[in-house]
Amino acid sequence: MRERSPETLIVALADQFDLDFVRAAHEVGVNGFCLTANDPEVLIKSLELVMLGECVLPFEVVRSIMSRAPQDQPLQDNTAEPKLSDLKECKLSAREAQILGCLKGGAPNKLIARKFDVTEATVKVHVKAILRKIGAANRTQAAMWASQRLPRTGVSDLNV
Repeated sequence: MRERSPETLIVALADQFDLDFVRAAHEVGVNGFCLTANDPEVLIKSLELVMLGECVLPFEVVRSIMSRAPQDQPLQDNTAEPKLSDLKECKLSAREAQILGCLKGGAPNKLIARKFDVTEATVKVHVKAILRKIGAANRTQAAMWASQRLPRTGVSDLNV
């Protein structure tokens, strides 16, 4: 399929995925992986992300990848309370922290721009800076990073 239509986006849909399958499928050009057990809203959002150029992976696959990651960088424990120090260490500005909170909620650039009364281009610049500072490759990774580190109440009122 990839050879016949290189611009086509491919999403694998299954009951479960193992890491070897995901790696092999990614190498041949699969853009996303969705679980059949997901709510319809999650599936729709996942497909929208793929259409925007993001790679989508189920959390279980990400957990498997992270468990095999080098141990010189400690992983965040999901049960630990998020730490404001993580934001300060990344040197996120107050606006970047606010936008990261919006990314965590799945907000698109247009909605974020309206919320903060800025242009979409300004939001894109902030998102790129956030990705660089936290070491994320895309919005999905940034949202996952934020869900582990941001306070449950959000960051709109934080002074970081």
